[in-house]
Amino acid sequence: MKYKSSIIMTLTLIMFLSCSTNPFTGKSTLALVPNSQLFPTAFAQYNQFLGENKVITGTTQADMITRVGQRISVAAERWLNANGNQGYLNDYKWEYNLVEDKAINAWCMPGGKIVFYTGILPVAENEAAIAAIMGHEVAHALANHGQQRMSAGMLQQGFALAGNIALNEKDRNLFNQYYGIGSTVGVMLPFSRSHETEADRIGLILTALAGYNPDEAANLWRRMGKASGGQAPPEFLSTHPATTTRIANLEALAPTAKSEAKKFGVQSFRPITKF
Repeated sequence: MKYKSSIIMTLTLIMFLSCSTNPFTGKSTLALVPNSQLFPTAFAQYNQFLGENKVITGTTQADMITRVGQRISVAAERWLNANGNQGYLNDYKWEYNLVEDKAINAWCMPGGKIVFYTGILPVAENEAAIAAIMGHEVAHALANHGQQRMSAGMLQQGFALAGNIALNEKDRNLFNQYYGIGSTVGVMLPFSRSHETEADRIGLILTALAGYNPDEAANLWRRMGKASGGQAPPEFLSTHPATTTRIANLEALAPTAKSEAKKFGVQSFRPITKF
């Protein structure tokens, strides 16, 4: 019993000592792997990815991706500085690349390394939608979601190991049978969905601060829903909120994003025109 208690206490202590407060969320977040280790690894993986894929440069669309990314990252720095978090982005190395791929996707690695696939451009249709996507991806980096997912995965494995050490063979078999599914569906997937909603909220504010109409985010997701043909797992089995949930959230968040942008002198937004 003492051994079991020691394992639980150790894991709990690790969780307590490995938390940091994020300025964009105001929450204490898991940080088992410090950014000083995570960022260089992410940068190396990003460079490897670029070396293995076709990066589009010198085109109108590639230039747009860079332009929008720079505007969003400047908006993030303005918000941080205004809220007493100067220097938060010192270790971030922003980079925005368009990669030839039919997948309707974009992603951001820890530290600010972003990729847009060409397949997402026809669905985006306009620069404001690109800004909504960019804001969302930048928000993932700013909120350290990659770091949190990695930390949560480590804890998931740690508790699995603790259970196998502490339990007798009969109970261990039962534990292993249910722990993987239970911890994934009950903890990891909701954790991931909460990150997506959080990134939508932060990203929408950054989109507005950068001068793009946040209303376009909901329209984008209507087009994303059509592009997917309605093919998606039930929300509770997905890493992302359902499209209908996401659209409703974005519509509800847009007025707050506009109000926040006004505090920074943004009184109007760039016109929405298709590219």
